[in-house]
Amino acid sequence: MSEDRYLFTSESVTEGHPDKMADQISDAVVDAMLEQDQNSRVACETLISTGLVIVAGEITTQGYVDIPAVVRETIQSIGYTRAKFGFDSEVSGVLTAIQEQSSDIALGVDVGGAGDQGMMFGYAVDETPELMPMPIMLAHKMARRLAEMRRLGEVDYLRPDGKTQVTVTYEKGRPVLLSKIVVAAHHRPGVNHERIRQDMIERVVEKICPTDMIDKTTEILVNPTGSFERGGPLADTGLTGRKIIVDTYGGVARHGGGCFSGKDATKVDRSASYMMRYVAKNIVAAGLAHRVETQVAYAIGRADPMGFGLDTYGTGRVPDERLVEICLEAFDLRPRAIIDKLQLRNPQFRQVAAYGHFGRTDLPVLWERTDMADQLRRAAEG
Repeated sequence: MSEDRYLFTSESVTEGHPDKMADQISDAVVDAMLEQDQNSRVACETLISTGLVIVAGEITTQGYVDIPAVVRETIQSIGYTRAKFGFDSEVSGVLTAIQEQSSDIALGVDVGGAGDQGMMFGYAVDETPELMPMPIMLAHKMARRLAEMRRLGEVDYLRPDGKTQVTVTYEKGRPVLLSKIVVAAHHRPGVNHERIRQDMIERVVEKICPTDMIDKTTEILVNPTGSFERGGPLADTGLTGRKIIVDTYGGVARHGGGCFSGKDATKVDRSASYMMRYVAKNIVAAGLAHRVETQVAYAIGRADPMGFGLDTYGTGRVPDERLVEICLEAFDLRPRAIIDKLQLRNPQFRQVAAYGHFGRTDLPVLWERTDMADQLRRAAEG
């Protein structure tokens, strides 16, 4: 492969993957706290193993939430309702270890500062309608299709766990071919592998992937080991924050390292990452670049960012330095302003804890709006 022709691979997982179960539980706790008290401060981690869920963290709130009930409802809604599926929402143990948020952190957050230090990235590219990288969007859509078939009963042997992976061939920076596709479908014991393979190709791959990007060289793998009977927490421990690349851009863009799930929006790991996506998406929607990566950094307790920058990889219509100036004039990057702009005190996070926080045109999340595109375009032309 030359620099003009290369491969890029991204993966996704279903809502029944143990790590994604942990993310959804943590975000369900955040949502429940915000429903009681919009000023709740939450940093909640979840660990899942066979028959056991442990929820730990720091929470300060004026409300009350029955955390074990939230845990069980979340697991039940995912589909783990019987022991033979690998987990049972009703009889599994739930342990909690919650304390108040540090008063040292509160000193800075109470006056509108960042809840922690760190750097956050955003990204957008015009290779899909969602302005997301093609590998991760196709992987997400196939993972969601797996869950949809299970919920609708279209395929009676599917169980909640599952993974997908897509390798895209690029030429001169544009996707031209799906070179490899992987579907790992959690299933009940005793199902013939060839039946699963045929179903996954016909009902998932061919339904989701653009046929004009598949040719005779495309390799499609379904349950490559031949069996995926043992799944969920019975097969693997789940932990909040262990799928941060699945949550974002599939590895195309850089990542600051902090996960989103389990955190209220005073944690800039979440709020500033959403804002960086919002900025990047509006830049591309305005036609000011074919792709762009944005970055911001904070110090704990400080409202003004330590720095903001972006890279259009040579695709910008105006110099990157000018685009930085335009964005700093258009977007208020102080944490409290971000929270207000994107309405991040509203409970809405469990719904994005599976199948990606970005590119979610199926949900009314404000960080996916392109309502600033016209303003950015006018500023660049002025």
